[in-house]
Amino acid sequence: MPSDASSAPALAPSLDGRSFVMTSSSNSAVDPSSPSRFSYFERDGIVWGEYTGDTVTFGRFVGTRVGDDLSISFAHVLTADGSVVTGTSGSHVESDSEGLRLVETFELDGVEHVSVCVETTPASS
Repeated sequence: MPSDASSAPALAPSLDGRSFVMTSSSNSAVDPSSPSRFSYFERDGIVWGEYTGDTVTFGRFVGTRVGDDLSISFAHVLTADGSVVTGTSGSHVESDSEGLRLVETFELDGVEHVSVCVETTPASS
């Protein structure tokens, strides 16, 4: 029996040119007055971008997107001591009436963490 394509969940739209702000993280407290801000670009299954704010001086990421799942490698500089942090993470893109949301999972020192970022308007230059 053929599957009903109309019952398949729709993929979230492209992340290209979209901005996100971190609203929560199980790894650290998020400063609501200066949260990390992320700029995303996407083309042909590749995602990349940059981020800054809160505990990060600046950071860069690159990865892939399959459906609504992202696999990311990142590097950033901490504001506290200038140390460089590198790693990998996975994110799931969710879409609802309020816009897009990224739910990121990553491991740090053997502990799994979850961060949530919501779509926002780009920061003014």
